[in-house]
Amino acid sequence: MVDSGMAKKSIPRDANQLAKYIVDLSTRETPETVKNPAAVALGRLGGLKGGKARAESLSASKRREIAKVAAQKRWEKPRL
Repeated sequence: MVDSGMAKKSIPRDANQLAKYIVDLSTRETPETVKNPAAVALGRLGGLKGGKARAESLSASKRREIAKVAAQKRWEKPRL
């Protein structure tokens, strides 16, 4: 295989992932070269405080309702 300067990784088996991998190789784009550092920092900042801020803004009854729905969804999953 030709060295394209990308980090070594295994070749995907899924057809769609393989197609993207081939395009990335041919255009020499990696996830690191595509991301905007300012956008990454801003997204991380919001992500770090998002869950806590949302929990603080919800009433106890609303949090309880959300928790019940989540628990019900977990129990609906088939057990292997």
